[in-house]
Amino acid sequence: MIAPRYHVLGIGNALVDVIAHAEEDLLLAHGMRKGGMALVDEAQAEAIYAAMGPATEISGGSAANTLVGVASLGAPAAFIGKVKADGLGRAFAHDIRAAGVNFVTPAAADGAATGRSLILVTPDGERTMNTYLGAAQHLRPDDVPPELVSDSAITYLESYLWDPEDAKAAFLKAAGLAHEAGRLVALSLSDAFCVDRFRPEFLDLIRSRTVDLTFANEAEVKSLYQTADFDSAVAGLRDDAALGIVTRSEKGCLIVTREETHAVPAAPIARFVDATGAGDLFAAGFLFGLARGCELATAAEMGALCAAEVIQHLGARPECSLRTLAEQSGYAV
Repeated sequence: MIAPRYHVLGIGNALVDVIAHAEEDLLLAHGMRKGGMALVDEAQAEAIYAAMGPATEISGGSAANTLVGVASLGAPAAFIGKVKADGLGRAFAHDIRAAGVNFVTPAAADGAATGRSLILVTPDGERTMNTYLGAAQHLRPDDVPPELVSDSAITYLESYLWDPEDAKAAFLKAAGLAHEAGRLVALSLSDAFCVDRFRPEFLDLIRSRTVDLTFANEAEVKSLYQTADFDSAVAGLRDDAALGIVTRSEKGCLIVTREETHAVPAAPIARFVDATGAGDLFAAGFLFGLARGCELATAAEMGALCAAEVIQHLGARPECSLRTLAEQSGYAV
C-alpha cells in the first residue's frame, strides 16, 4: 500500500466560533440547554449575538479544530468544509491554512452566509453552543476529491454535519473511498443532541462498519443506547463498534474493543477555564497517535494531553505547539 500523504482528513462544518463569558441567566432567558448544542436560524443567531457580552471570534468547527490540532502536532492534515465567499468565509480559510491544514474546498458564490457558532461560557467553564450552519450545510459529494481521501490514513467525520442529505451523501462517499484505498474511517458523535436526532442512522454506520472508530462522551454513548446506566451503554458499544473511545472529562477515557475495556487517565492541569474544544483536541491527539502506529493507550494519552492544553484557556484551538508539548511530555513525535 502506498504511504498516505496526510495523517488525517476531516470533513465537517466550516464555522467561525464567537465565544463570550456569560451568566446562566442569559441561557435561561433564551431557552438554552446548558452544556448542549442547538441549531438556530439566522434571526435567532442575530438575537443571541446581540445579547452576548464582549466576544472573541475564532475560526472553528469541530472537525476543523481537530485538524488544526493534528497539524500542531506536526502531522500533515487536510479539511473539507463549505464556506461562502464572504468576510467570515475568507477569515476561516485564512486561519485554517495559516495553521498548516490543507483546505481547498471551493467557497460558495451565493446562498447562505458562512456559518458561525455562538458559544457561551458560564463561570463553571461549561460551554453552551448555538450554531447557525449557513453555508456549511451545503457541502455536496462533488466537494469530496477522491484522491484526497485515498491519500489520507484516516478520514474523520463530524456528526454535527450529519443532517442535510447532500452532506450525508458526501460522508458516505468519503467512507467508501477510504475503505477502497485501505484507509480507516472515524466518526465523532459530536453531541447528544445529534445522537437523539439520528440514533438509528449512527447505529447503522457503526454496525455496518461504515466507520471503524467511534468517538463519544458519556452523554452521547448513553443517548446512543438509550440508557442512564453508563456500563450498559459501554457494553452496547463493545458489541457494535470495531473500536470505541469514550471520553469522561476529568475521569479520562475508555478504550473499548471487543476484547477489553481499558481506562486511560486524564492529563493533569493547573487551571480549568473553558471546556470548548476538549473533545476535538482529544480526537486530534488520538488520531495522530493512531496514524503514527502508536499503541491505543499511547494514542489516548496523547489525546488527553491535547485536551488538557485547550481547556486551560478560552477557545477551541491550541495556544502553543502541541508537538513541543508532546516532546516535553516524553512522546516521540
